[in-house]
Amino acid sequence: MIKTENYRDFILRSLKEIMSVDSPTGFSAAISQKLLSLLSDMGYQGETTNKRLVKVFVPGAKRGLKRAVSAHTDTLGAMVRSVAADGKIRFTRLGGPILPTFDGEYCRIYADGGKVYTGTFLSDSCSCHVYKDSGTLERNENTMFVRLDEEVSSAADVAALGIRTGSPIALDPKTTVTESGFIKSRFLDDKAGSVCLLTALQIMRAEGLRPEYDTDFCFTNYEEVGHGAATVAGDADELLAVDMGCVGADLACKETQVSVCVKDSHGPYDYEMVGRLISLAKENKIDYAADVYPFYGSDVGAAWGAGADAKGGLIGPGVHASHGMERTHLKGMYATISLLCAYLGLEKIK
Repeated sequence: MIKTENYRDFILRSLKEIMSVDSPTGFSAAISQKLLSLLSDMGYQGETTNKRLVKVFVPGAKRGLKRAVSAHTDTLGAMVRSVAADGKIRFTRLGGPILPTFDGEYCRIYADGGKVYTGTFLSDSCSCHVYKDSGTLERNENTMFVRLDEEVSSAADVAALGIRTGSPIALDPKTTVTESGFIKSRFLDDKAGSVCLLTALQIMRAEGLRPEYDTDFCFTNYEEVGHGAATVAGDADELLAVDMGCVGADLACKETQVSVCVKDSHGPYDYEMVGRLISLAKENKIDYAADVYPFYGSDVGAAWGAGADAKGGLIGPGVHASHGMERTHLKGMYATISLLCAYLGLEKIK
């Protein structure tokens, strides 16, 4: 059994690397380049599709089956919707964040010409000394704005900076690792899953292993808006998405476990594949939980929606407070990587 805890430093270093690159959904050039660089450092030749999906093909020990495993690097975020007459930036959400958690968060606005400006998400009633409803005003797109850290007082001032309708807005992920092993950060959904894929690739390289069958390792964009893996599984017999596991009411999963999803809001995952994943977890003594995710969609759903004739499964480390201020644990990362490696059926290269 591979001791995934031996890869702790690699996991944390890789997480720091990809968390350092803003990648709100649709704004993918920089994260794609970062992935290609990381893969090259590991000895892999990645390729980029037209939608900037990054893919690595790893030949297997056997023929007769083709697999794909995926994780997504796009995150929640925002985009400039309009600029008010007084220079306040009004925004539209990218994906489905819990918007009240944006209130008071620092952000970066990507302007034309490569310039990046900083700002803060605030509510229209942002001071208790000025607004009676500062604590009760509903936080939504119509009652919030971005305060730009520049001397602007009009829409024309903001436009002169190269900020326009459509400019991406990225939040500071605030990634922190505690001594007790918790990883606190925005966008563990799904940069934690992306690190699981990277770590499996690193394990194969470091320990002279290869998957049982030909496998595409895919890092998708646009998952948060529903079409990330639409082109991933065209020739694959199976697609395993590695994304966040849900933690909360009526769910068994903890942050220290790997979650196996049996059904999400789009329907059930492949019954045989789910059973195989659970059996692999039991056989390898991997701490897991099986759950139904009530309000969830994944890259498997995107592939199926695009017509992929592939079995589909979904695993991931348990993540608390998803789409808000998220948290997982290194044990959950280890468990997910272990189950991913078991699924791949890694064999020694002869």
